Amino acid sequence: MGSLKIYPLRLCPGQDLKQELEHFARQQPLQAGFVLTAIGSLSQATLRLADQTGDHLLAERLEILALNGSLCADGLHLHLTVADSQGKTWGGHLRPGCLIYTTAEIVLADSLAHRFSRQPDPTTGYLELQIEQAAGDP
Repeated sequence: MGSLKIYPLRLCPGQDLKQELEHFARQQPLQAGFVLTAIGSLSQATLRLADQTGDHLLAERLEILALNGSLCADGLHLHLTVADSQGKTWGGHLRPGCLIYTTAEIVLADSLAHRFSRQPDPTTGYLELQIEQAAGDP
């Protein structure tokens, strides 16, 4: 059984949520990273909604309700849920253009027992998650 390495992060106003997480995943490098928790606020959000090809811009202040998914050095797959000032929720694939308004408090974990990678999948046409046991872990 492997262990987890925990990474608490705080992002500041104006930073791009996706770009900062991509940068962090490459710099560490995370071998099998995932999001434990995330809260904060955005001045705008860009999401790819379900079964859509283009991005959807929400140009208003939003609360981050949830961020879920996996991260590794060669890619990430994250979904974001946000709420507007009326409590209406939006969710979809995290895209560049999610700009921090006041803060984002994020806790990531990295499973040292696994190794994630993203490989082309001929069925879906996307880079899909591949999961392996880390060397030396049964």
